[in-house]
Amino acid sequence: MSLPLEGRSAVVTGAGRGLGRVEALELARLGAAVVVNDYGQPGRDGSGTASAGPAEDVAAEIRAAGGRALAHTGDVADFEQARALVESAVREFGKLDILVNNAGILRDRMVFSMSEAEWDSVIRVHLKGHFNMTHFAAAHWREQSKAAGGPVYGRIVNTSSEAFLAGSAGQPNYAAAKGGIVGLTTSTALALAKYGVTANAICPRARTRMTEDVFAGAGFEPPAEGLDPLAPEHVAPLVGYLASPAAERINGQMLVVHGGMVAIVERPRVQAKFDSKQDTFTYDELDALLTPHYADRPKGETFAAAEVLGLRRR
Repeated sequence: MSLPLEGRSAVVTGAGRGLGRVEALELARLGAAVVVNDYGQPGRDGSGTASAGPAEDVAAEIRAAGGRALAHTGDVADFEQARALVESAVREFGKLDILVNNAGILRDRMVFSMSEAEWDSVIRVHLKGHFNMTHFAAAHWREQSKAAGGPVYGRIVNTSSEAFLAGSAGQPNYAAAKGGIVGLTTSTALALAKYGVTANAICPRARTRMTEDVFAGAGFEPPAEGLDPLAPEHVAPLVGYLASPAAERINGQMLVVHGGMVAIVERPRVQAKFDSKQDTFTYDELDALLTPHYADRPKGETFAAAEVLGLRRR
């Protein structure tokens, strides 16, 4: 019996640790040859000396289990290094079928305290890194489709976050980048559908070096025994599925995943609609319509996505 991804090749960015690592292992378990990308800096804020160690270790783990893997240590936020990463997959495995964008850093700060550098660095790694990799993968699939005279196989799985869905007070840079990734994903899905390529975004909740302090002391401590509900291993199967032929009808979607749960998030819907009785609204008319509509909402409360997704402890 053949494996779902047998004969496919994949690139997983940020795959030296955490989510990216288990995603790369899952794709390999399902039969894909994997380029394991990780810049290898030890700090979750992107600090420290880059190292080939994390990517090499994961690639070696895949090879030891009988799979095919190549380590790559380029910076995906650098346009030319992203090009080289896609080219390495094509050169090593003959093609690229799957792209999983996962690389990211955190530089948390309240918006009134955040520096320009803290904003720019997070947007650069997350949002520009996703764009760079998507750009070169998309160009590859477009060329392949033209040469084949029809659709080819292509899968993109991008990594967004619940910080975008429900807000995160100390992460304006991160939340903005993750929201941008959703926009990039839906635009890409529309642009590449005719070539046979799908693009989807996941919002994973997992305990990794990037999030361990977020969950610490917030009622999300790991269990004394058994699999942690926040273990990254809960996320990897969904990535493997979205990368497979079985997911060919799933495109431009956003899915929240953690602890044995997958939630499909709808696109925003209109909650209420008001029409002016004149050519255009006046201040007084808006006051008469909108102020009563929000009268029962406590001051400072944002939209209800957090409750819907079960993000708040009850």
